[in-house]
Amino acid sequence: MKLLDERRRFSLMLDYEFGAGTSRALPKSGLDYLYSRRSDRLKQVMHDGKIFAVIRPNGAIALSLRAAGLLSSSRVFMQNSVTVRDDAAQFVRNGKSVFCKFVTKTGKHVLPGGEVVVLDESGLPIAVGRAKLPGAFMREFKAGVAVKVRSAHE
Repeated sequence: MKLLDERRRFSLMLDYEFGAGTSRALPKSGLDYLYSRRSDRLKQVMHDGKIFAVIRPNGAIALSLRAAGLLSSSRVFMQNSVTVRDDAAQFVRNGKSVFCKFVTKTGKHVLPGGEVVVLDESGLPIAVGRAKLPGAFMREFKAGVAVKVRSAHE
């Protein structure tokens, strides 16, 4: 018997990692939850047959670009975003890392090792990845990797 229903459990995890209120942007239907047969641990969340998020063994959530696009309607979630100049956006769409000199804006919740969504100058999600630096440093530094891109251009 599960103490929390699946949606509530995933909502709590989202709010913990990305900020309270992020889960309000979740789709109302179409989410499927896949569990490990051995440990009964939540492993993946699917939306309409496509991967929405993968739950890492340490409990962190790795979002897909599709998920970032759906959650980007949440103002709280957008505090986990990094905006890049359009001349760099084409490279990021191809899966290349984001360098500090191309970062124009960061959210208040961008922390080293945290999941972030990379946006182009018009505010559209183009990639997801892990931040390598705090958001304030990304804007100040002129060299080095700011975000290691994991998934781009679905």
